[in-house]
Amino acid sequence: MPRDLVQRFQLARRDPQLAVLEGFHALKHAARFGAELGPIATTDPDGLAELAASLAPDVAATLARAEIVDPEVLGSLAPRAPRTGVMAIAARPTVDLAAVLADARPAPIVLLEDPRTMGNMGACVRVAAGAGAAAVLTTGTTDPWQPDAIRGAAGLHFALPVARLDRPLPPLGERPLLAIDPEGDDLDPARLPSRAILAFGTERHGLTDDLLAATDAHIRIPMEPGVSSLNLATSVAAVLYAWRLAAGPPGHD
Repeated sequence: MPRDLVQRFQLARRDPQLAVLEGFHALKHAARFGAELGPIATTDPDGLAELAASLAPDVAATLARAEIVDPEVLGSLAPRAPRTGVMAIAARPTVDLAAVLADARPAPIVLLEDPRTMGNMGACVRVAAGAGAAAVLTTGTTDPWQPDAIRGAAGLHFALPVARLDRPLPPLGERPLLAIDPEGDDLDPARLPSRAILAFGTERHGLTDDLLAATDAHIRIPMEPGVSSLNLATSVAAVLYAWRLAAGPPGHD
């Protein structure tokens, strides 16, 4: 059984239809938001039960079916075994891009152009889920569902659509495309379109000229003189929570 389990996790890391969940919080959120879970492995079933009872009683029954494995086996399932001693495999939810773009809810979409750092990308997903964004879309070759990104998001990939787009960008429908750009106009939360697509570039180079040329407006996050940029996830958080404060509490029209 351990050999079969190790093989399943190895294959899952290369399967574009599966996701590897490393750690309790990734598993907790995946279960909470309806992920189709495969095998769950833990070195400490009592510790897992205690975490579930205190932090996620709503999914405790799901986590209770975890298979007990030796620490050596768990260590072979990931480059860095999670401190909480639990891992799982889940099916990635299918993302219908046309439906995401057509979603009539007053919520923006986050577009990350060619993100490179998986933990940072995951933090953007976590912020977007917390703020109530409609989706997180990425461009470039990096898979936003890599295990490190899921770990950085604490499993909140399952709370909203997360997908990588092919280039060039597909038609974006009626949603305005806004560039977060140091050369843009100062961010005014009251003037942020509720269904905008908010485009964020890399910390070093910003957005590409092609994407900047396709945008409807450029906005900047006000910063003190001499500060050249913010961390990507920090920038996403600043803009989304500015929008959230202007929009009012969840459910506010």
